[in-house]
Amino acid sequence: MDLSIGNLKPSVCVDAVFEGQPIDEAIATVAGLGYQAFEFWCWWEKDKSQLLELCEQYSLTIASCCTKFISLVDSARRSEYLDGLNDSILAAKDLSCTTLISQVGDFMVGVDRQSQQESLVAGLVEAATLLEGTGITLVIEPLNEKVDHAGYFLVKSDEAFEIVDQVNSPNVKVVFDIYHQQISEGDLLTHILPNISRIGHFHAAGNPGRNEPFVGEINYPEIFKAIGKTEFDGFVGLEYWPKQDPKSGLGEIANWFS
Repeated sequence: MDLSIGNLKPSVCVDAVFEGQPIDEAIATVAGLGYQAFEFWCWWEKDKSQLLELCEQYSLTIASCCTKFISLVDSARRSEYLDGLNDSILAAKDLSCTTLISQVGDFMVGVDRQSQQESLVAGLVEAATLLEGTGITLVIEPLNEKVDHAGYFLVKSDEAFEIVDQVNSPNVKVVFDIYHQQISEGDLLTHILPNISRIGHFHAAGNPGRNEPFVGEINYPEIFKAIGKTEFDGFVGLEYWPKQDPKSGLGEIANWFS
């Protein structure tokens, strides 16, 4: 039976949950627990042939990976970002991965915020042109600056939604990291549900600690149920660092989707 709540499906971020473990062992565990998808960060650090063999062996989907980490708020680096995105699109096609996650860069001290946002939007408009007809969605990621990413430019989801509205492309959306946004702004469903059409991917981890989603203050079963009642048809990446045995924790989370 497929694991899902409505059309919301879980994906395991093997780089986090199985940090330091051989990827073939990690993916075997993911598949053995009934998950149908996994994700990771840097495709350029992975053996694509191995990933494809593992996907075929276990009938798995690669839910997402990242494009190269180059600032979009710095207009001087835009061509470098776009070159990296083009490489990432080619890699995603090879891996049959339809979601690329993009960070946007750190706030540039001495440059007004409006200019940096304009650079970000202009870069994403050019990115949207590269993405047309590929079937790939680029999702920009707001991150919390209080705990994990001091100095990062894009912190709150509301600003991210405004940016994708300005870009106005079906190929550019937001990855809503529930852990990060609980820290940055709270009121999770108030931000998620009215903007569900602007969201292309979710991430989940417990808060505080960024450990298993069932540890901490966030009521994930209820959040997932609410998302599952919307038109969202995609993945929530389980991107956390486990405090207990990864297999046991993932087994408990799988029960939410079964």
